[in-house]
Amino acid sequence: MTINTTYLTAPTADLTDLQDRFQPVFDKVAEGNVERERRRVLPHEQVRLLNDADFGKLRIPVERGGLGASLEQTFLLLADLGAADSNVAHIWRNHLAFVEDRLNAPVSDTNDAWIARFLDGEFVGGGWTEANNVTLANMTTTVTARDDHWVVTGSKYYATGSLYADWLDVIGRDSDGELVAALVRRTDPGVTLVDDWQGFGQRTTASGSARYDGVRAERGNVFPAAERFTYQPHFYQIAMLSVLTGITRAALRDGSAALADRKRNYPQGLAEKPTDDAQLLQVIGEVSADVFAAGAALGLSARSLDGIVAGRISGDDARARQRLIDAEVAVTQAQLVIIGSALRTTTNIFDALGASGVSEGFALDRHWRNARTLASHNPRVYKARILGDWLINAKDPVPDLAARGRGGQGD
Repeated sequence: MTINTTYLTAPTADLTDLQDRFQPVFDKVAEGNVERERRRVLPHEQVRLLNDADFGKLRIPVERGGLGASLEQTFLLLADLGAADSNVAHIWRNHLAFVEDRLNAPVSDTNDAWIARFLDGEFVGGGWTEANNVTLANMTTTVTARDDHWVVTGSKYYATGSLYADWLDVIGRDSDGELVAALVRRTDPGVTLVDDWQGFGQRTTASGSARYDGVRAERGNVFPAAERFTYQPHFYQIAMLSVLTGITRAALRDGSAALADRKRNYPQGLAEKPTDDAQLLQVIGEVSADVFAAGAALGLSARSLDGIVAGRISGDDARARQRLIDAEVAVTQAQLVIIGSALRTTTNIFDALGASGVSEGFALDRHWRNARTLASHNPRVYKARILGDWLINAKDPVPDLAARGRGGQGD
């Protein structure tokens, strides 16, 4: 048994209190969502609004100046934000993950400084994935020791949130070939960020290119990648599933409002008014069931990560591996449930609306485009097979992507 020497503590927040605190902020974020999506207006103001409201402090313990939220509470709130604006919710993924990493790190002056930065509202963007089929196994970005600092050189893609960030979390190889993560300031000389994301969805997440040309990183801001928190892949995946869950809610909300406004029904309809048509109401009811399933899967899978944290806090090392496997299974099952729900919801809602539902004024297509884009980041096509192999053959489902030479952090 190991004594907890990290910043992790048992959560103390109440979900209702957190929702009461943040829903008015989410409502403000939702304002202008359609116009930002239509014109590709980057939501700098909305990200700052959330930061000023302490959204970035959710997981930091109360005694250290944070809000003391559990992981389940954090991801449920991220889904609420996703319902307001899925682009803004996705932007927060990398920041929340790096906060979680530092909470898992040993207490030290260096990590105290990072906690203080989070409390001051400093924001972190991502820089792990490289384009052109580069994986962790053949990554070309370098992080080289030089005198009293490090130098970062390389290019990244899928740099989600970087244009909104104060810091960029960049992975590369040191002179010994070991993977390290370096934190550099977005405004440092040699950093170039380009909003060249070409996806048809998530168009304002700034998930484009980042280039680093001899960028300085201080000694205290470079960490061995092998020491990142063990449930990091699960955290990244659930964050994405939170956004997808939010999209299902948004599709139900906006589709229901569009049906309620319909005045004319088709000749084949069962009632003169669309709102009295049993078949159209059935569509809404079925969509609502998918929304319910997504929310339930999100909560249960996120709770499995809280189990990992509880074991870490208590020093129960004996079951650490089993808790990680349990989380892998739960998150993978949730991925299948939530992606399926999101794609059905954002498609089937149109069956209740007719031709008027495709009006650009409603912009309901954004929900499908955003859901389809997010669902493509970590392909679900392999997931059911992995689950079956675990359930039938007891093959460990926890991937070692770096060792297999196939993986990265995910898009």
